[in-house]
Amino acid sequence: MMRIGFVTDEISDDVREALATGLSWGIKDYELRVIEGKRIPDISEQNIQFLLAQQAQHGLRYTALSPGIFKAPIENASTIRHELEEVLPQTLQLARRLHSNLVIVFGFKREAHEPAENRERVKEIFAKAAQRAAEFDITLAVENEPGFWCDTGSNTAKILLEVNHPNLRANWDPANAYGTDELPYPDGYRHLRPFIVNLHIKDTPDSTLKTCVPVGEGQVDWGGQLEAVVKDGILDHVTIETHCLPLKENSALNLQRVREILSRSMAAQ
Repeated sequence: MMRIGFVTDEISDDVREALATGLSWGIKDYELRVIEGKRIPDISEQNIQFLLAQQAQHGLRYTALSPGIFKAPIENASTIRHELEEVLPQTLQLARRLHSNLVIVFGFKREAHEPAENRERVKEIFAKAAQRAAEFDITLAVENEPGFWCDTGSNTAKILLEVNHPNLRANWDPANAYGTDELPYPDGYRHLRPFIVNLHIKDTPDSTLKTCVPVGEGQVDWGGQLEAVVKDGILDHVTIETHCLPLKENSALNLQRVREILSRSMAAQ
């Protein structure tokens, strides 16, 4: 059975409550993003020690760290320099401490009428970031986001292919791709599949920029997408990113539904 994980702050901003709840559900895989209002890597040493203790006691895996970098437009040079030279190295160091080998980044907001040549700058920054990650033996996973250079599966795949660095891969979020000019599944997935190392599960009726809903109540073909992931054998876990209130209740509902879909997908193999 494929493992299921959660972004901790999609259960609770209180990491102690999030892990206790997740463990009561049988969850041992967690993505770390925001803890007590602080974005990774700016979390307290006390919380780091708690995470390490829980990892040792319960055999937890911290499947990815998400510092939220590379969301600014490419022309915001000072922000990107700060993220590349300070936030990313700090996150990589924290990932090593927490025995995680994956850091999620984004693909730069694309402004209206932005010159096409800025795409080359996007690739240059990704190459520098990937090289820095390689020094820590960590992989960067680019998450697709609407309105970004990396928005659809095909656009993200083209950039990753051209950068051509083994430490630069993809965090596939089909819901984030919904509402673009490309159908997330099967089209976007087909393009991006060779690069996918992490998968976010949430749902939306129109666009994640507007609203998210529990899995199965939106337009993302999660049955087809998860069956394909199981069949293709590209992942050993998937991560639920609920994104709709109330978080704990909807996370429990999402877990139930994802387990049902995965069970059917496994039975079909």
